[in-house]
Amino acid sequence: MNAADLITSIKQHPNFDQAGMVLCHNGVVRATSRDGRRVSGLRVHVDRERLGAVLEAGRQRPGIVDVRVKIAADRDLTVGDDVMVLVVAGDVRENVIAVLEETLKAIKTTVTSKTEFFVDND
Repeated sequence: MNAADLITSIKQHPNFDQAGMVLCHNGVVRATSRDGRRVSGLRVHVDRERLGAVLEAGRQRPGIVDVRVKIAADRDLTVGDDVMVLVVAGDVRENVIAVLEETLKAIKTTVTSKTEFFVDND
């Protein structure tokens, strides 16, 4: 998974000449959970049907040229590994930032589920 590759692919969109901004989110496995416990890694599951609907909703928003994502699904990841790369291309920053934020939130809350692996504290 590579953010640069996803950006290169979105630039191949036939309407890319309408884009004035490309914004990228690159989520990685961090060493602590939200509650502060030490993490050794995680595994992500993706609802592919729901993901397609979320991406299509973003693509339909005003000013958006394309929305693309790669998710490291159904494999064990370790601290520092890329979990997700999300790229949004669109006309102006207000449109692009809003769609990236809304799409990311929808993916995190309705598309993916994760299992964190914790470091034993023996």
